[in-house]
Amino acid sequence: MQRRQLLLSSTQALAASALLPLASSAQAQTTPAPWATPAPLTPVWARPDRIIAVACCTRPFRAQGPRIEAQRLGRQTVVHNYGHGGAGWSLSWGSAQQALRLVQATGATRLGVIGCGAIGLTTARLAQMAGLKVRIYCAERPPEVRSSAATGVWSPESRICTEAQATPAFQSQWEAMARFSFQRFQSLLGLPGEPVMWQDGYFLSDVPFDAELASVPPHDEEPDYPDLEDLIGDIRPRSVLLQPEQHPFAVPHVRRYTQMVFNLPAYTEWLLNGFMRDGGEIITRHFEHPRQLSSLPETTLVNATGWGARALWGDDSLVPVRGQTARLVPQAGVNYGLQWRGHNLFMVSRKDGILVQAQSVGDWGNADATPDRAASVAAVERLAGLFRSG
Repeated sequence: MQRRQLLLSSTQALAASALLPLASSAQAQTTPAPWATPAPLTPVWARPDRIIAVACCTRPFRAQGPRIEAQRLGRQTVVHNYGHGGAGWSLSWGSAQQALRLVQATGATRLGVIGCGAIGLTTARLAQMAGLKVRIYCAERPPEVRSSAATGVWSPESRICTEAQATPAFQSQWEAMARFSFQRFQSLLGLPGEPVMWQDGYFLSDVPFDAELASVPPHDEEPDYPDLEDLIGDIRPRSVLLQPEQHPFAVPHVRRYTQMVFNLPAYTEWLLNGFMRDGGEIITRHFEHPRQLSSLPETTLVNATGWGARALWGDDSLVPVRGQTARLVPQAGVNYGLQWRGHNLFMVSRKDGILVQAQSVGDWGNADATPDRAASVAAVERLAGLFRSG
């Protein structure tokens, strides 16, 4: 799968590029069903003056996939758990489970976790549930951590590794992480604040879905990614092809999908509250070199520093992938997602606002987290023209 086709062309590629998960072609329903017609949709008030925030994050991509392994460092054992690309939130519980097995192999009853982002906080929480006493050390806390700027959709295969590195062993590991995470997220449905919920969305295209776009962006250095969807096809809802009378969009080809969404403020608060309730402690510390970890009292540590691992551990295998979202004022009745093929447009509605994602070819290898408001304004303006008038 070529990267230039991946960014804006095919449904499988869009799933792999962290825009959103769609059913595989084997699952997709090709004829409309009676239940496929949605209730009337409330059009989005897509205006630049509705933008209340523009945020950037840095996805920590590793060609070989996440680093989940133990390393001996003097008197301490460090269990690394970082490098999840755009799948950090989605794989957080399954990744934490694999890291916890390495922690438990040391016989430790106390654990120090370095980092308070998606992976660090979830790993700390799972360790507590296993009976460990846990302390988090971090330079930033939510919502300042970069993972708080994620779109918050279930995308477990998002920039998780290169196609060449997707060995059978890795595929098995990935499937185990995805399935365990999925189970955990389902247990959170219906909680106050809806930290996790299911949401319908609409995938739009100017040409039939099996046709290539007339033009695609220039090929950059971003690699080809593996197609892992079929490994968990039994837990992903099918997408459904809609007819023009079944949707309100000024686009000829539309599929309806269902995706899992994380309301990140509520979900992060749920994690933090549980962590503190069960005796957790968070200490503000900034580490510039691994030798500074020797001052910590814990003999077993989890390194969950994400993109920060490149500087702290000298891991040059980490590649930054810039991500940016604009957040619009929450709007009653807008409880769906959108994706417009070939127009660099993705939208998801969360409790804290309507997120509109802007992507560009230059995001690959770009560690600059400075918000580009003009890019977000352009994305919002593209969104404004999607609904049929009248």
